[in-house]
Amino acid sequence: MTIRILLLDDHAVVRNGYRRLLDAEPGFEVVGEAATGDEAYACLQRGGVDVAVVDISLRGSSGIEAIRRMLARVPELRVLVLSMHDNPGYVTQATRAGALGYLTKNCEPTEMFDAIRAAAGGRRTLSAEVAQSLATATLDGEQGLARLTPREFEVLRMAAGGDSAAAIAQCMHLSQKTVLNHMSAIRQKLDADNDFKLLRLAVRHGLVDFPAAAACHA
Repeated sequence: MTIRILLLDDHAVVRNGYRRLLDAEPGFEVVGEAATGDEAYACLQRGGVDVAVVDISLRGSSGIEAIRRMLARVPELRVLVLSMHDNPGYVTQATRAGALGYLTKNCEPTEMFDAIRAAAGGRRTLSAEVAQSLATATLDGEQGLARLTPREFEVLRMAAGGDSAAAIAQCMHLSQKTVLNHMSAIRQKLDADNDFKLLRLAVRHGLVDFPAAAACHA
């Protein structure tokens, strides 16, 4: 049985590299590529995808929001995250959004192949780095962003990166009122009574780097 794969990554060079690896592996076929969530949804509408391999860092809304929306459209789809981030917040939210596996991009090709096969079979997989990161966060009592829903997490990530409520609403297909309601819930859950505290939390949890945050909020 051939596993049909969709690649969602906003870097064409990265997608091309993965396509070459996967198409050369027996039992795999890359049937679609996408740089954005919208392109991925269009690929899914054509059907014939078993596993989506998704990057977290995309232009506009993140891979976490893309995962949530893809599975809303195609519930039987299996999703594997392949990301540069091993941040526990990203891992937790990607899993909550419906991802079955999470690997970092420095994994070996054989590990990626095994994870795709596991996802196609409905089994969960975490790379060793990711599992260790989650375990360390748990031992340190670092719950933080785990209190948020995947959608709240995405709103926080975009807001911390400098996007306005209007821009977030447009990107996530929400009303501005809904975005503002999410921001209010985020502040309450994270015990942050102002935007500076939220930004500091976002930087600490690796949702945005400090130079970018400083520039956006200067």
